Amino acid sequence: MQIHEKIAGLRAALKTARRVALVPTMGNLHEGHIALMTQARVHGDSVVASIFVNRLQFRPGEDFEKYPRTFAADCEKLSTAGVDHLFAPTEAEMYPQPQSYYIDPSPEQANILDGEFRPGHFRGMATVVMKLFQIVQPQTALFGKKDYQQLMVIRNLVQELNLPIEIVPGDTVRAADGLALSSRNGYLSAVEKAEAPRLYRLLERIAAALRGGSRDFAGLEQATIAELQSHGWIPDYIAVRNRTDLQLPAFHDSGLVVLAAAQLGSTRLIDNLEV
Repeated sequence: MQIHEKIAGLRAALKTARRVALVPTMGNLHEGHIALMTQARVHGDSVVASIFVNRLQFRPGEDFEKYPRTFAADCEKLSTAGVDHLFAPTEAEMYPQPQSYYIDPSPEQANILDGEFRPGHFRGMATVVMKLFQIVQPQTALFGKKDYQQLMVIRNLVQELNLPIEIVPGDTVRAADGLALSSRNGYLSAVEKAEAPRLYRLLERIAAALRGGSRDFAGLEQATIAELQSHGWIPDYIAVRNRTDLQLPAFHDSGLVVLAAAQLGSTRLIDNLEV
């Protein structure tokens, strides 16, 4: 695996590549990331992973400074997974001058759900993803479904800006107890790790009710929020939405997804389940 800190070096290395598959990450890699790398091999003769903790998508007071950075271990995992190139730029390489041009997703998609609780997050995320697309110029890019709203924003960005990139989703990878793998799971205490799978179990309960014909979306959401609160969680939202645009579903809509974000101790967990 070749490691590139400079844009020019990565571009030179990819000059003869026929089909490039990109997997952007912020590092601290787990099996969910590695599953994406393996999936990427099907879509490209050159697989490029990126590691960059993007300051633009963190709000003041969030965990930018303490976000886990495990570069040596990440490199070992990527090399074992057969990744051809790792792009690991510095902030100065990605942002040689203060960023004054941004990608602004539509408020209807970026200011709901996670965007309501993390204002500006999707603006920063979409901007760095566009920069990565321009740097790497992949034919395919892979993103995990765990960050469902992010995936939706990126799909629409590519479609509306006519980018020649296929966006491929990767299924959420879970621990044996159902907890969705996440770089932030390392923040959880032992007691919190035992409690954390409750979030997925409650999403499964909502999904089962929807598959059984229930369309009491608000009632299901409110009951789940109350149960989480009774076990010490601080929920941001539990929401039943359309998969395509994450808007409120009509009574007869199919193709639904249940999304959740809640704080357990000092750790904010997100998860979702397609129905």
